[in-house]
Amino acid sequence: MAGKMKTIPAPGGGKFRAYVSTPRGGKGPGLIVLQEIFGLNANMREVADQFAEEGYVAVVPDLYWRIKPGIALGFSDAELAKAFEDLGQFDVDKAIKDVAATLKVMRGMKSVSGGVGAVGFCLGGRLAYLTAARTKIDCAVGYYGVGIEKLLKEVKNIKCPLLLHFGAADKYVPVSAVEKIRAALRRRDDVEIYVYPDRDHAFMNRAWPGYHKPTAMMAYSRTLAFLRRALGPKYDLSALWEKHTMYEFGARDVAATMATMVAAPYVNHIPTMTGGVGAKQLARFYKHAFIPKCPADTKLVPISRTIGADRVVDEMLFCFTHDVEIDWMLPGLRPTGKYVEIPLVAIVNFRGDRLYHEHIYWDQASVLVQIGVLDPKGLPMAGVETAKKLIDETRPSNALMHRWAESEGLPV
Repeated sequence: MAGKMKTIPAPGGGKFRAYVSTPRGGKGPGLIVLQEIFGLNANMREVADQFAEEGYVAVVPDLYWRIKPGIALGFSDAELAKAFEDLGQFDVDKAIKDVAATLKVMRGMKSVSGGVGAVGFCLGGRLAYLTAARTKIDCAVGYYGVGIEKLLKEVKNIKCPLLLHFGAADKYVPVSAVEKIRAALRRRDDVEIYVYPDRDHAFMNRAWPGYHKPTAMMAYSRTLAFLRRALGPKYDLSALWEKHTMYEFGARDVAATMATMVAAPYVNHIPTMTGGVGAKQLARFYKHAFIPKCPADTKLVPISRTIGADRVVDEMLFCFTHDVEIDWMLPGLRPTGKYVEIPLVAIVNFRGDRLYHEHIYWDQASVLVQIGVLDPKGLPMAGVETAKKLIDETRPSNALMHRWAESEGLPV
């Protein structure tokens, strides 16, 4: 997404600029994105663009404008030193007034429908906490906010839901500081605090040495769930997923399938590592290796569906006759004509009203047993029995455990 710059009048005179990224539909709840110590840089603009893709009107105010307008540093050692130098001149109290001015402007923007929240990182994490205490923001999220433990007198003024993320190995926010914060907020049922084991500072920043993708994904998903509850927008993820699968398996239409996805999606079939990353590669995969390589009698039998704030988890039986070389599941194996039923799990992540990625899991050994290319004798694996037991839990358990009978009659 390509955002635009907007001018915001400052309290007491003056003005400052802010980066504004708008959702595809042109409207959405508002979200103020509060900067790290590096200013309104490319990283903060990318964060805003991602939240816009989620359906928010994301605004990043230039809170360093009183030092020098337009500071946008990278992450080299020299720039880090400059960032700390700028931080030494930064007036937090005036910055919160600038955040309040940003909030006032956003309340009047035609593109902002509904409430306005705030999310901040590092310095911005502290500012998010103070924004919750000193403004009429509707909710606030802080990532590894530095110095919050010194501002706990502000707790009594917080009137909105608050979410805080910390890393247990963060030298800027030690666990002792987090425990003080947790103790001060312990009576608040609208406050969530998460501490991530072994994670250092800035675990969300892709350009930072402490970036940790699994933690970043978990924290981001929790943030979205929090924002959806407090602000919206609400999406029917189940209907969006069903529309996508209809184009895949029903209409078998590549262009329509891709139209249900974000600009840069990916699909990963975990057992065979097949799929595609990015629109071009994924469209190629769908056109040549997936849609025409699904057997004509392919059937999806739903077992369960779990719907979260940003993803759907589908448990199903995947049934087919191996009458075509299935490049994505059984690459290089000639059709055997055998019928197959396997449990399959799809974990589907969304950004806003579009699919972002799919992680698809199944037991490859069970497939290979069922088509007759893998002999299960003497090996801890099963064929169609895995599918049968998924439907009927009363079928025998532990048949592959050679010593299971030895525990018969023993105390439990």
